[in-house]
Amino acid sequence: MKTEFFMPMNPPTTTHQQKQVTVRNGKPVFYEPNDLKAARAKVMAHLGQHVPAVKYMRAVRLITKWCFPITGKHMDGEYKYTKPDTDNLQKLLKDCMTASGYWEDDALVASEIVEKFWAKVPGIYIRIEEI
Repeated sequence: MKTEFFMPMNPPTTTHQQKQVTVRNGKPVFYEPNDLKAARAKVMAHLGQHVPAVKYMRAVRLITKWCFPITGKHMDGEYKYTKPDTDNLQKLLKDCMTASGYWEDDALVASEIVEKFWAKVPGIYIRIEEI
C-alpha cells in the first residue's frame, strides 16, 4: 500500500513544541495557544482530503518535503536551513495524520525522510509506503 500527495499551502511555521503550560489549582495544565490551534486546523483540513480508505496497520516509511515560500535571495528548490526545525514540524503533522485516520498510531512510522526547501509552489509533499 502507498499514499502520495501534495498539499498546496503556506506550511505552518508554528510547531508542536510551542504548547504552553499554566497552573490551575496547583497543577500544571498544558494548552495550545491560538496560533498552534490554527496551524493544527489548517493541516487537518488539508490532510482530510487524502485519508486512505484503509488505515495503515504495519510499519511505514514517511517521506515529507516541506516547501516554504521563497524569501530574500533564495532560489526554487534550495534547501531551507532556518527554523522551524524538521522534528517539530513532523510532530504536529504526524499527530494530525493520526487524528485524521492515516494509521492507528504514529509509532508505525519506522522510517522518516524529512526535507525543507524554498519553493515557488509552497506546500507539503507526503508519501507513505509500507515497509
